[in-house]
Amino acid sequence: MGETKRLLYWVRRLSEFAMLGWLGLMLMLDLVIAASTGGLQWLVPVCGVVGIAAVALRRGHRPDGFAVMLAVSFCTSVAIGSVDLAGVPGMAETGSLLILVIGVLRHVQPVRRAAALACAGLIVLMAEALGRDYHGAGLAFSFLLFAGWSMAAGVGGYLRFQQERRTEAVHSVRRAERLELARELHDLVAHHVTGIVVQAQAARTVAEASPEAVLPALDAIAEAGTEALTSMRRMVTVLRAEEEAGRRPGTTLADLRMLTDRFSADGPKVAFEIGPGLDDRTLQPEVMTTLHRVLQEALTNVRKHATRTSWVEADLRRHERSAVLRVRNFGSAPDPRVSRLGGGFGLVGMAERVEALGGRLHAGPSREGAWEVVAEFPLA
Repeated sequence: MGETKRLLYWVRRLSEFAMLGWLGLMLMLDLVIAASTGGLQWLVPVCGVVGIAAVALRRGHRPDGFAVMLAVSFCTSVAIGSVDLAGVPGMAETGSLLILVIGVLRHVQPVRRAAALACAGLIVLMAEALGRDYHGAGLAFSFLLFAGWSMAAGVGGYLRFQQERRTEAVHSVRRAERLELARELHDLVAHHVTGIVVQAQAARTVAEASPEAVLPALDAIAEAGTEALTSMRRMVTVLRAEEEAGRRPGTTLADLRMLTDRFSADGPKVAFEIGPGLDDRTLQPEVMTTLHRVLQEALTNVRKHATRTSWVEADLRRHERSAVLRVRNFGSAPDPRVSRLGGGFGLVGMAERVEALGGRLHAGPSREGAWEVVAEFPLA
């Protein structure tokens, strides 16, 4: 786990502890008020305890916990109001309801269900204010609770909008990537089929003069056909089910060097190294093309998000039965917007390609403090 991920983890944990601590303080005030008031007012701290438990468990039981909280709060308001006893709306109870409203509007699917639960929360809050009419202040409590519910609903709706927009952006990137794959399918088929046709024509030409040369030509045709079917199967599968993909033929290791040289000409210097055991015959055409695209995207992100980078280190090495491309930039702090593929939609498309070939893509800070993109591909 990198330093950035660890920091984000503890920030989330501390905010969770702070929220529960705040609700605990509200619960203590409810206990003081209940002790001084007496009667059925002791039900208010019970609602607060239920609400805090629902907040603590909301990630795994969000709709169920919210429904239980609504039922307990509503029954308490009815019980206190039915005996004509002036009661005070519980602060821990109200705070829990508002926090749960935010979570419901942000996460619960579908949107209609989330909106219905949020409206039910508003009804219960109004019943809480009117049912516990403390010395005729029910109208004032109603206004305050409605204002609090409006703020919670606004926050929850905004967070949901941002989440939906992010999801749609990722889907758009993946759709665009599949369209690119569809265009590459034509190039791939043309590449293999052209080779098959040329070999077939050559076999027919030599058949009359050297019949013994026909058999090797037929073997070459069968091998080329098998490669074409394998690559086509990968590409068509990723267009259907996001499993595997084929790539544009023709990319070589020399193209990778040319890419880094062009980047070095008008940007930070790139030190690119290819380890032993890797050549154009070792890597399949679809893997080679994806390597080119990942390297291009990584260098583009350096230029866009790390303008103060002094130099970039890139290497392609073989590790047993896998090829690993690593791109690291030094001299500039990592940009949190592309952490965990969160802001770099280009990296989302690259992850789609790499995973389609059975590989993995990682982007994040390294132990040395550099920002790195690592793509790993299995070798056939």
